[in-house]
Amino acid sequence: MIKDKIAELGGAVAPKLNWTAPKDAAWISPHQNTIKCTCPNDIYLLLKSSNFVTYDLEHAFDDCTPTTASKPATTDSNAPPPFKPVLVLRSYFNPHTAMEFRCFVKHRNLIAISQRDLNFYEFLQGLRTDIVARISQLFNNKLRYTFPDGNFTFDVYIPEGEDEPLSRARLIDINAWAPHTDSLLFDWKELLEMEVPGPVLGVVGGEEDLAPETDETSSDDEEDDDDDFVPELRLIEKEDPAAFNFSSPQYSAHKLPKDVVDASLAGQGGMREFAQKWKEMVEYRENVADWEINDKDDSKP
Repeated sequence: MIKDKIAELGGAVAPKLNWTAPKDAAWISPHQNTIKCTCPNDIYLLLKSSNFVTYDLEHAFDDCTPTTASKPATTDSNAPPPFKPVLVLRSYFNPHTAMEFRCFVKHRNLIAISQRDLNFYEFLQGLRTDIVARISQLFNNKLRYTFPDGNFTFDVYIPEGEDEPLSRARLIDINAWAPHTDSLLFDWKELLEMEVPGPVLGVVGGEEDLAPETDETSSDDEEDDDDDFVPELRLIEKEDPAAFNFSSPQYSAHKLPKDVVDASLAGQGGMREFAQKWKEMVEYRENVADWEINDKDDSKP
């Protein structure tokens, strides 16, 4: 089935589970450090090698409070909500990473936009107005009153336009409004403290209707302020230290065995203990190899 779907989507796909793509495992991919997959084995390799995917399967609901509708039919209050992993395959394309952005929505208002690729691109400075306009258009037309939750983040890609500098924004992914979602050039504290001019409360399809948190006699001036609200766009500036941080590649911490990472976090003692265990393991393997060679020699007539 997976093989047929890959062929149906053009022969190359990008895999993900319900929420996360195995981007941290791209280093192990046979397709030049990308998540491009042309056969089922490519997909299995990425999923099995990804810490992001493992987190989705084992810890996705760690910071969640189950709603009445999502509580399982069991007496165990600590049981996780019902969850069925879904493998999502999308046609693969190689985007210009400079045109990927993460957007933050609070009370159904787009409040902030961050560049995703933390490198300096001079041409982005002249596209600020167009970037905000394209993303706002997508949000207002497709997401603002349709997405079930009022607080969330979403990722977009904006390709180059034919007659205009930029084409329409393409929705890439939607993520939770939660600390485990990377806030990139913003801090979660400042996002939580940002004031929203016209907050809209409620959940789509829930018991409460969507309604703005304003008095029924709100003035025209307040409505104008809501319409004029422009989300803050943050780009990497030329003098930003992050633009010159070439010492640690993206997701570099996920390219090492977990035992090595844990030992490094434990300080010098942890690394010393790990090195000693590694030495003992290597010596044991060498001794086993010597014993096998000697046994073969002794068994010869």
